[in-house]
Amino acid sequence: MDILLLLKALILGLVEGLTEFAPVSSTGHMILVDDMWLKSQDFLGKYPANTFKVVIQLGSILAVVVVFRQRFIDMLGLSRNKATNEITGSRLKLTQVIVGLLPAGVLGLLFEDYIDEYLFTTNTVLIGLAIGAFLMIFADRFAAKNQNPVIDTVDKITYKQAFSIGLIQCLSLWPGFSRSGATISGGVLLGLSHRAAADFTFIMAVPIMAGASGISLLKNLEYFSMDAMPFFIVGFISAFVFAMLSIRFFLNVIEKVKLTPFAIYRLVLVAVIFFVIM
Repeated sequence: MDILLLLKALILGLVEGLTEFAPVSSTGHMILVDDMWLKSQDFLGKYPANTFKVVIQLGSILAVVVVFRQRFIDMLGLSRNKATNEITGSRLKLTQVIVGLLPAGVLGLLFEDYIDEYLFTTNTVLIGLAIGAFLMIFADRFAAKNQNPVIDTVDKITYKQAFSIGLIQCLSLWPGFSRSGATISGGVLLGLSHRAAADFTFIMAVPIMAGASGISLLKNLEYFSMDAMPFFIVGFISAFVFAMLSIRFFLNVIEKVKLTPFAIYRLVLVAVIFFVIM
């Protein structure tokens, strides 16, 4: 495969990895970068190109698994230390994560074809970026009025809160809205600290992103050829490496900077792109 094409895959992986877990919409950024500059549809075709944007998220998923590996080991009951945590009491359960995944999982299956066909465009992404930004600003203002969040750790999340966050996560089915932007905002509005909401967001991301990637890959398998494999491999590795960097950075700064700076960035990006394409 041409070295220029592999460079494009690396760039898309970089965009995915750096933006997947920041509340700015990785899918939206990939669509904007690809539609305006890289044009992956020209050499992959429409459906494989859309699937690539989903499949390289597996690299970001792997990064989450590495960062939260002990958490996943505990939830799956695979920890060698079977003693209960007497200090913090309850621990986040796998069933709570599943409850949080149900709403978006069901709607995603029902509307996947519609989303792939009509919502992977620059205009729809700009709409999602703007509306999501206002939700994030609203969540920060709400948190400022309630300076002592009820839930300061992911281990204190209730089933009702998990399901409610899952309902808000449905907004992220619209490309550009941002999964982390929607769920962190939803968590903050439900009384979680920004860090607790971010932790729950990242943990929920693993099964829902893995499922979406797997389904998209299977549905579009007929469009693939071995010639495209290097493109996918480079994108996957790039997404993994840059996601590892961005996750650790984001978790370290989220309590300090909150959501508003990311929301402002989204609105500025919308304005810039709007004037570029108009």
